[in-house]
This record gives sequence, C-alpha cells and structure tokens, in this order.
Amino acid sequence: MGIGADGWSGLGAQARAEIRAAQVLLGGPRQLDLVPEVGARKVPWPSPLLPNLDATLDAHTGRRVCVLASGDPLLSGIGTTLVRRLGTARVRILPGVSSITLARARLGWAAEDVEVVSVVGRDVHRVLRALAPDRKVLVLSSGADTPGDVAALLTERGYGESELTVLGELGGPGEYRASGTAGEWPRPEVPALNVLAVRCRPDPGTLVLPRQPGLPDSAFEHDGQLTKRDLRASTLARLAPCPGELLWDVGAGAGSVAIEWCRAHPANRAIAIEPVPERAARIERNARRLGVPDLRVVIGHAPEVLAELSAPDAVFVGGGVSAPGLLDTCWKALRTGGRLVANGVTLEAERALAAAYAEWGGELVRISVEQAAPLGGFTGWTPARTVTQWNGGKA
Repeated sequence: MGIGADGWSGLGAQARAEIRAAQVLLGGPRQLDLVPEVGARKVPWPSPLLPNLDATLDAHTGRRVCVLASGDPLLSGIGTTLVRRLGTARVRILPGVSSITLARARLGWAAEDVEVVSVVGRDVHRVLRALAPDRKVLVLSSGADTPGDVAALLTERGYGESELTVLGELGGPGEYRASGTAGEWPRPEVPALNVLAVRCRPDPGTLVLPRQPGLPDSAFEHDGQLTKRDLRASTLARLAPCPGELLWDVGAGAGSVAIEWCRAHPANRAIAIEPVPERAARIERNARRLGVPDLRVVIGHAPEVLAELSAPDAVFVGGGVSAPGLLDTCWKALRTGGRLVANGVTLEAERALAAAYAEWGGELVRISVEQAAPLGGFTGWTPARTVTQWNGGKA
C-alpha cells in the first residue's frame, strides 16, 4: 500500500478499507505513525531488513498483511522485493502518488525528459552516469546529506554550474524547497525525506562523456593495461550489451570494457576479474568516477576463480587468452545466446583464438589502428600493435 506524506487523509476509500481489513500492518516507523489505530497489529520492519525479511513474513503466515510503503511501492520500494520473493499471486500492489511524480509536477518536468537515479542505500557516484549537458535528473536521496554529497561530486567532475533543487516532504504539510548551483551549494539543513532535482550544466572546458562505447582513453586511470578506444568500441559492439545482462571481464586491466558495458544501461551488471590487487583497486576507482560504482571486482587468477561466479550473458577476455583452459571455461559458463569476445596480440594468443574459431565458429578478425603523429617537420602514421579478435555466439 502506497501512502504519501499526507498520511491517512490522503488515502482513498479503497485504501482505507484495505488497511482496516488487515490483521497486520508492516512498515517503517514513519509510515506506521501515519495510520491511526484501526485494529491491526503494527509491526515495524527489522533492521537490517533484507536478512530478516523472510523470518518476519513467516512470523505472520496465515494472516492478512498490509505492507505500508512510501508513494509507489514499485519505485525503488519494498513492493519490488516482495513480488520477487513471493510472486504476483501472493502480492497485490495499491500504489500511491510517488515522490518522483510529485517532484515532476512541482518542476513542470515531463516524464519522458527525466532520468531517475536512486541512491537509497547505494553509492552516490551512480549519479555521474546520468551527466550530460542540459539533462534533467531526479535523484531519490538516501537522506539529508545526499544533496550536499551530490553537489560536491558534480563540482569535482566539472558540473559545478548545474542547477540543484531539493524537494522535501512532498505532498505533506511541511513541504520544503531549496535551490542553488552545485558549485555554490550552501548545504542547508534539508528534510531526510527528499528528492534532488538536477539540471546538468557542464563547466566550460569539461570533457562530456557519451553513453555509446568508445570513451577517450584519458577517461580512465591506467598503467598501460587498457583496451584502447578504437579496439574497445569494436569489442563492445560485438559483446552487444542488452539491459540487465551480466558480463565477465576477464583480465580486466583498467576495467574499461566492464565499465562501458555498465554505462550502456543502468540495469547492466559486470564482474571484473583481475589478478593484480593494485589494478583491481584502480578498476574500482574508475568505476566510481564514471558512474558505475556497483561494478563488482574479483581479485584472482582465471580460470580458477571463475567457478564461483554467476553464469554470464557475455564474456570478454582481454588478458591471459593463451592460459590453458581459459577460453574453454568461459565458453562452457556462457548462458545460451551468450557472446564471447577475446583479443590477443601474441602468437600464442593467436593460436588460442584460431583454435576457438575452428571449434566454435564465429568471427575471426585482425584490427590495425594507426594514428597521425609528428615525424620530423612533417606528419606520419604511427601504427599500434595489430590485434587479433575472435567472437562467437553460443546457440
């Protein structure tokens, strides 16, 4: 049951009837306090919630349970978790007006023009993925500190001129609003329950990063172990990221392929496998700076470390292609319909890729890139190492 900041007075007749018919009311203390005593037993959620959720639900088996949630329970809410755990046959959703809908109404922002980013219980760096000139972003805040944290982050990343508006206690009697720019944000005391609106404005000279594959190499911190821009674009085109899919980036180096995979869609997931701890830490820094802090980094040697990982929808092997059994292990782990792409520059790697092509088919190509560079008083072409790339799809 979605309930707004206006509480009982904002609920319709059907919603009130459902609450009165319930034997148990589950919710956070704030939601429970919004409902008068109607005969149902009020039970606050345990803390932490998720590890104790099943036990809490089991304790009320056989009773009619009404779960109270803020606004729309399926918008980064408990409703999504309950449907996943219990299925649609056991869960019925009665949504209220979400804080996002109310925020758009206050600002006059059309739904199709807005990107929503939730940082509730998540890393605030997720906001960075959404940055683009004049982009409208609504941030579901984790608490009163979120607006200040986002302002500092935007300023650091060259978006200090962005316009910020904090909308607090939306729909309630104490509705709050404050505005300013990220670079001059005064960090006022704001309500813990708030939505942050961002109108993205890059500072002059800021490098604007696109969503499509092929970010500049300078966007990544690296020690030379980096899949370069042109090759990375080719690799990701063949990996073909689709929303919600999982990628293994084996021998990840700077993590550039896994990061761009995750930037392609907010539901995408990736695991970067890297044996060198210093590089693994660098991958985590790159992921935060480029707006995908949820990327998982596993330190270890492939193929041994792969056995415990969830089955991937796609695999990229950027390092260690010639390691015995690596490509075979990755191919067997792939889900049906999955894609595997591997790059190599050594003769040993080429032999492994040729063997994969012979066994599994697919496509085997050689990619050569040359860049113009000064040559004495003239300009000439400087070639990079030619890369052999194999990709195949698992039927």
